[in-house]
Amino acid sequence: MSGDSFGKLFKVNNWGESHGKAIGVVVEGCPAGLELSETDIQPFLDKRRPGQSAITTRRDEKDQVKILSGTVDGITTGTPISLMIENQDQKSKDYSEMAKIFRPSHADFTYQKKYGIRDVAGGGRSSARITAGHVAAGAIAQKILAKALGTDIVGYVKSVNDLVLAMPSEQVDVSLIEQTAVRCPDLALAEKMIKRIEAARKNGDSLGGVVECRINSVPIGLGEPVFDKLEADLAKAMLAINASKGFEIGSGFAGTLETGTSHNDIFINQDGKVKTKTNSSGGTLGGISNGMPIVFRVAFKPTPTIIKEQATVNLAGDETVFHGRGRHDPCVLPRAVPIVEAMAALVLCDHFLRFRAYKGLFDIN
Repeated sequence: MSGDSFGKLFKVNNWGESHGKAIGVVVEGCPAGLELSETDIQPFLDKRRPGQSAITTRRDEKDQVKILSGTVDGITTGTPISLMIENQDQKSKDYSEMAKIFRPSHADFTYQKKYGIRDVAGGGRSSARITAGHVAAGAIAQKILAKALGTDIVGYVKSVNDLVLAMPSEQVDVSLIEQTAVRCPDLALAEKMIKRIEAARKNGDSLGGVVECRINSVPIGLGEPVFDKLEADLAKAMLAINASKGFEIGSGFAGTLETGTSHNDIFINQDGKVKTKTNSSGGTLGGISNGMPIVFRVAFKPTPTIIKEQATVNLAGDETVFHGRGRHDPCVLPRAVPIVEAMAALVLCDHFLRFRAYKGLFDIN
């Protein structure tokens, strides 16, 4: 009932707090026989870790992962895999004032009212710090998908504020994504985004935007009827990420401006394989993957903790003001990219393992 677990066959249990001794995750359902070490997971955490550039939080965490269980001599045994990441750069004193007030647009108010108690330092369980566990588990899921299916999951920043990447996902040069701190594949636009984020930081403010994700080499048949549709589980996964406020797949809301004639994905036979001529549906039909690339977008709000003075109330309900302190991202988008990729991997891996129950590991066509 706590809401700290995710998935059915490939199940993830996330634990820890922002300023606790450590954070981590327990992964259940990973098949036995997979080669797995910390070096398989660490590159994904390095993409998410704080302090990686001038436009991210200054909190200096190395995010070094340790595998505590579930492997023997670097091979998974089929038993739960426990992953731990120690917290090393906590500054809880930055949050002493927050024990008496509710920060605007934070979970302080709802946690206090729901539980009657909350972890003030760093926001506790409501902090984006715990998403390091998501990424660590997602690294395992991505290795399974790549090995079994050749699946490739690529996320990038689509927009920051009103600066929007105009090219469609199939035209994105993925080799350019990691060439800038903002993870936008248009280098000229990326520089504008970086300058906009830096200006917001200097002004004591923050910005939001959109992450787009494209998943290639997805077999036909992932997803379950009605309540466990693939896009429904993707939506839940993405909206579970801190600061996310919207999800759309395929044409999304823009599709409402089209007609059936222009929006419908026409089936064609290409080299003996049935596919669709277009991909307005974003890779699913009836909640089940159709073999086309899965393309979706996730909207993230501006970081709520800003340096500017804001009106709020204290625990007694009296009006007061709040001055943001601590180390925070002026824009969550660059570090949200690997989290989006990881959550997508968790969903697809879970559905792939469920799919195997119907059609066997290698019968995927």
